[in-house]
Amino acid sequence: MLNRRQLLGAGAAGATLVSSKAWGQTLNMGLPEAAQMDSAATAITARPSSGPDYTPVVTLNGWTLPHRMNNGVKEFHLVAEPVERELADGMIAHLWGYNGQSTGPTIEAVEGDRVRIYVTNKLPEGTTVHWHGLILPSGMDGVSGLSHPSIPPGKTFVYEFDLVKSGTFMYHPHGDEMTQMAMGMMGMFVVHPKDPTFMPVDRDFLIMLNAFDIDPGTYVPRIMTMTDFNLWTWNSRIFPDIDPLVVNKGDKVRVRVGNLTMTNHPIHMHGYDFKVTCTDGGWVPPEAQWPEVSIDIPVGAMRAYEFVADHLGDWAIHCHKSHHTMNAMGHDVPTFIGVNKKPLTQKIRQFQPEYMPMGMSGMGDMAKMEMPLPDNTIPMMTGWGPYGPIEMGGMFSVVKVRDGIDADDYSDPGWYENPPGEMAYEWTGELPEFASNNSPKTILTPKPNSEG
Repeated sequence: MLNRRQLLGAGAAGATLVSSKAWGQTLNMGLPEAAQMDSAATAITARPSSGPDYTPVVTLNGWTLPHRMNNGVKEFHLVAEPVERELADGMIAHLWGYNGQSTGPTIEAVEGDRVRIYVTNKLPEGTTVHWHGLILPSGMDGVSGLSHPSIPPGKTFVYEFDLVKSGTFMYHPHGDEMTQMAMGMMGMFVVHPKDPTFMPVDRDFLIMLNAFDIDPGTYVPRIMTMTDFNLWTWNSRIFPDIDPLVVNKGDKVRVRVGNLTMTNHPIHMHGYDFKVTCTDGGWVPPEAQWPEVSIDIPVGAMRAYEFVADHLGDWAIHCHKSHHTMNAMGHDVPTFIGVNKKPLTQKIRQFQPEYMPMGMSGMGDMAKMEMPLPDNTIPMMTGWGPYGPIEMGGMFSVVKVRDGIDADDYSDPGWYENPPGEMAYEWTGELPEFASNNSPKTILTPKPNSEG
């Protein structure tokens, strides 16, 4: 059995090896082996070698759970367990998740498949799995005490149902879910259309929005938090350690975004407009697809959008709630904009020579400064681009569109070099006059004259 590091080293071929060779040893046994991952790198899944063709999803900083075939049924093995997740370089969280990671591995199958999912509980309390958005029998719905008894610690339950529709769905506990979801128990479930000609794309990315409240110097999330989260993540990962979305020019690209946080997230992508093509309720008919440059993802919902990558460059993609592109947010930090802290700084440095005044002209200097931090936390703004600090964190990444990217290549191509004449620059010449207004009244713009 390969662990995650071995799987990543083997690449797509490694994923096939886990599915066929290692898992094949258990074909005549009652319980499939449970694949594990111990790295936060993005793992690429090979295209299917049999059955309907589809483009596997790319889960940023995540992976797809292998399956085995047993008399025509696709069998998966989820293990609910305590995990350690690297949220960012230098920061580890002690979470609950599945198969070694939070968020859990993506489950991929095809419309019409029958799936059998073994769920082993290695948590200290009972759990269930709710298959969010899937159409299935009531007794398989995963609500503790309603659909079936809670899965006790140390026990394995089996969920089995037919996939009657394609689309993007989620899975998470529906037993003590306040605790278990706050601890990171969630994942995505993608059902590809059985007709390969229906809604095909060249690249298919998947992002799960989640959030944690972890005080600096600690490792375990505060599970009673309702609104004041301080770490906003994609697939339990924080910028600048979220992998980029690498795309070849001309590719048709789908981005699927699921939200299991406690607030909505307006996801905005620079450089493009796109069409919203799917919700967790199903595919949007072509005549009803609507254009956007930002799409709000409600709590407990999924939205997928598509675009053709015809604009070269490095394009930001992020949540448009500005605090969600910050890390380790402190909600009690006073505002010092416009305050002269120089006299105070001189006095403080008599006792604390390393003291660094901040916030007098905004928070951008946080991205430039290097200062000691408490254990197991990260700066509010970090990450550098080719021209300096990006001054972002949290829910942020970059769509990198290039010429000549191979179909199975998702490696980071580096920073884009803007062609001459296509980058903003400093102007030192004469400036045109500019208008100014300090009145709160509405000012009507005169109609243009006939001479234009």
